Amino acid sequence: MKNTTTFFTNEKIVFALATLCCLLWGSAYPAIKNGYALFLIAEGDIASKLVFAGYRFVLAGVLLLLLALVSGKAIARFKPGQIRQLAVLGVTQTTLQYIFFYIGLAYTTGVKGSIMNATSTFFSVLIAHCIYANDKITPNKALGCLLGFLGVTIVNIKGLDDFSFTLMGDGFVVIAAFILSAATIYGKRISQTMDPIVMTGYQLAVGGIILTLTGYSSGGSLSVHGWNSVLILFYLVLLSSVTFALWSQLLKYNKVGTVAPFNFLIPIAGAVLSALFLDESILEWRYAAALVLVCLGIGLVNRVPQKK
Repeated sequence: MKNTTTFFTNEKIVFALATLCCLLWGSAYPAIKNGYALFLIAEGDIASKLVFAGYRFVLAGVLLLLLALVSGKAIARFKPGQIRQLAVLGVTQTTLQYIFFYIGLAYTTGVKGSIMNATSTFFSVLIAHCIYANDKITPNKALGCLLGFLGVTIVNIKGLDDFSFTLMGDGFVVIAAFILSAATIYGKRISQTMDPIVMTGYQLAVGGIILTLTGYSSGGSLSVHGWNSVLILFYLVLLSSVTFALWSQLLKYNKVGTVAPFNFLIPIAGAVLSALFLDESILEWRYAAALVLVCLGIGLVNRVPQKK
């Protein structure tokens, strides 16, 4: 236990693992869009997109539960009400969030999607202000939220008289960010009485099963077209499971203020990797300005004031 604590509190280890997690999360945007292409899922085939998402999260949830089991954690011991809580968390944080996210990402670019989805940080601040008496909005947080939402607005401006925002694309990504923020706060409450890895394993599996059944019942399908399609799905499974396992350990052994600021890397990684792997343009003033504002906003929101 002592060795584990020493390992996960080492500054270089924290920097390396937190950076790795955020880079992997940022890579989800181009990976998902490439997954649509490799599985031959048409842009308007929403049902098949849900099946694709469902398989990803069911496998990720099972992988996390196996990891918890190997680590000696109890995965079938529930307190009264916890099964219902896990079901609610699975429906909100996985099913609903990713219905909006996967559909939205199909109708917008990976660069825009990564920036728009960063609004989850600012929604979390606003929701926490309404729920927790000891987590009120500070001047830093207020300024951070203002800069973040300003960045999201700028990324949709093509010209002085051309504001580009689509409900099915950009709007759905923002709705997904809001659902994620609300569900994460709900999950934090559950994690006080349950191991975070076990909790996330179940919520991913439950939400993934519902996504899969919804997709198939709506006429969706998923066919393997070569090893590339299998590899991209496997990559997304690892992205959803291993990164969370690492991130939960970092949060367990370090202050939130030490780890949370690394989140500013996610929109940067998403935008840059989308430009590289999807041949999307990032060399536009609005993308550069939006990235700067969103990252400054996230940094201000997560800034911990120094004690006198």
